[in-house]
Amino acid sequence: MGLAAEDLGDVSRLAALAAGSPKSNHSEIYVAVARLFAAQAEQLSERERALMRDILKRLTHDVEMAIRISLAERLADDPEAPLDLILLLADDAIEVARPIILRSQKLTDRELLEFLREADEARQTACAERPHIGEPVTDKLSASEAETVLVALVRNATARIAAATFETLVEKSRRIAALQEPLARREDLPTPLAARMCDWASDALKAYIVRNRKVDPSSIAGAVDKATRTVASSARPDATDGSRKLVEKLAIAGQLKPGFLVRVLQQGQTDLFEIAFAKLLEMEPTAFRDVFYRRGPRPVALACRSVGIDRCVFPTIYSVSRKARSISPSLSPDEQSEVSAVFGSLTRKEATEILKRFP
Repeated sequence: MGLAAEDLGDVSRLAALAAGSPKSNHSEIYVAVARLFAAQAEQLSERERALMRDILKRLTHDVEMAIRISLAERLADDPEAPLDLILLLADDAIEVARPIILRSQKLTDRELLEFLREADEARQTACAERPHIGEPVTDKLSASEAETVLVALVRNATARIAAATFETLVEKSRRIAALQEPLARREDLPTPLAARMCDWASDALKAYIVRNRKVDPSSIAGAVDKATRTVASSARPDATDGSRKLVEKLAIAGQLKPGFLVRVLQQGQTDLFEIAFAKLLEMEPTAFRDVFYRRGPRPVALACRSVGIDRCVFPTIYSVSRKARSISPSLSPDEQSEVSAVFGSLTRKEATEILKRFP
């Protein structure tokens, strides 16, 4: 057919050509229309621009994805590309939209805010990854309930985030564990909010926050440390019963958390560690010990993942607990891969379900 932009004539004739041509020619017409749009946008009337947008929309489903992606990649880096063509591509399949959303200079914060009103999760996520998004955009994104959007936002080191938006994100990290680590590592996170996260963050993150934010460790120890010291100093023969009572009290008070497990284990209180871990997993201590010590490292990883213990803390849990029970803490390469797979591919809920069915 050999169409070129300069051979297309007026836009009305082009519309008639698109309407009457076979599907096999639609890709060529699509590319020619897009090129003409990009090259002559300023000379086109509003009616002509609307007509060209309509042509591109109608042809989109008959044009190969690779062609549309190629066009998006080219226009994403073109500062002179017409905004309505940019928005049209941003509304295409996410594979086409992604380079536009991430890179187009035509999308200011104002356009992004309008765009986000109707954007699906995939487009919100791409927007959250866009370099140098401003505070109005990050505030809008922080209202999302999608974990992928929120995690992408806090991992975007160039995103400008206001203190009020950080407060929203920190509160959401109470129930979205994946937010905690990237939030804690943001240099622009206000220190008071970082300290607040210590109420529910993992032990490893608490240590990181205390070390890097100059937070007073005593301000986050609270009643848990006091209760732990009470048990540690007890020499009564019914220590197991005392441990059970302590665990029950902590659970009722909402203070039984993963950090407590690491702390008492490192203090050598293995029985208390096992009773507390079993309580968090809603298991009987005897059944917990059987799975935890006699079934290899995978159920240990599943147990840790279930209660929200980070991957970086697993080696400590595994090694110290094994040594306390005179069990070798070594891991084969295959076992290390199994552990990594648990933390890398399973949600806490999935890990809990697998652990409950563990043979």
